[in-house]
Amino acid sequence: MSRWKRSAAARLGSHWWDRLWEGLRPLDPYRSVKAALGALVIVSVVITTLLALFAVQSATELRVITIISIVASLLITQFVAQSVTAPLDEMTDAAKAMADGDYSRRVRGGRRDEFGELAENFNRMAADLEAVDQHRKELVANVSHELRTPIAALRAVLENVVDGVSEADPETMRTALSQTERLGRLVAHLLDLSRLDSGVVPLHSRRFEVWPYLAGVLKEANMSKGSGHSRKDVHLHLDVSPPELTAYADPERLHQVVANLIDNAVKHSPQHGRVTVRARPGEAAAGGSADSLEVEVLDEGPGIPEAERQRVFDRFNGTHSTESTRGAQGISPGGGTGLGLAIARWAVELHGGSIRVAESPRGCRIQLTLPGTIGQPG
Repeated sequence: MSRWKRSAAARLGSHWWDRLWEGLRPLDPYRSVKAALGALVIVSVVITTLLALFAVQSATELRVITIISIVASLLITQFVAQSVTAPLDEMTDAAKAMADGDYSRRVRGGRRDEFGELAENFNRMAADLEAVDQHRKELVANVSHELRTPIAALRAVLENVVDGVSEADPETMRTALSQTERLGRLVAHLLDLSRLDSGVVPLHSRRFEVWPYLAGVLKEANMSKGSGHSRKDVHLHLDVSPPELTAYADPERLHQVVANLIDNAVKHSPQHGRVTVRARPGEAAAGGSADSLEVEVLDEGPGIPEAERQRVFDRFNGTHSTESTRGAQGISPGGGTGLGLAIARWAVELHGGSIRVAESPRGCRIQLTLPGTIGQPG
């Protein structure tokens, strides 16, 4: 027999044995509580029978043998019951601790029976609850911090006007409006984040022409220059090739993504810088989808350090505020919350696409790819 045939036979035998062993699981006292209880009954009956035979052969009184058999059965039952119920006692204590807000408790595993599987699932649930609780605390802390700044600034402006320190001139009102717009952006991002977590946002994809669509997005961005934190000195440029390029996506969600990326690029561009939005057919077009799309947003800022590129799409990434004070490319379009790019990634992945920070000789280059009709949720 050749080596290949021997190897195939060994694999077949191993597979057959694994299936047989899995089928015998209910009969293994170490892998099934039912089998353990059945074994307890069998052992108790065997001990009683042996003691009865011993009594007949040795002329020992039956009462003594009965008492001995009962005591032996109770000891064995107590041992097995203690072994079986120990995980339940641990889970009860851990559940009480979790009810009091302590999610760090875990149950000892290592068993191969149903209680072992229950302990593993319990520990997994406890870890998930601990992560959710930690995320909730971080969310409250970050949102409170982000809301405090514009509210304090807006209050200071209004107090100066009320106290007569400053006049209610257009410049003062423009400052108040800027802080109000910042609050509006934060609330909008939080609403989108809520929809993201609840998974209630459907896609309304359709086919559209890319050039007029992106031209409209850039026109809105140009009109918003000078409001909020947007700047008037940054030039926006659109590059679509071929000009008749079409795509298949949810226009509203894609607008949200591109607008966030443009806003982020404008905010962190150098003086009189240039932000380019480039659209090309995606690589998926070669695989049969004529509607795949690849969009890039490029700026001329310092760019994002390589070590930060994996974290820029995380929620509430705290590096933005320090980077923006240095004038570096930040990661959040919404006042330092880190929600803008997190929502952008969510919207792209909702389409079945991907978004990343790509290599660029200058500035920051964020690239998103939409698969078109391929990979669309049904």
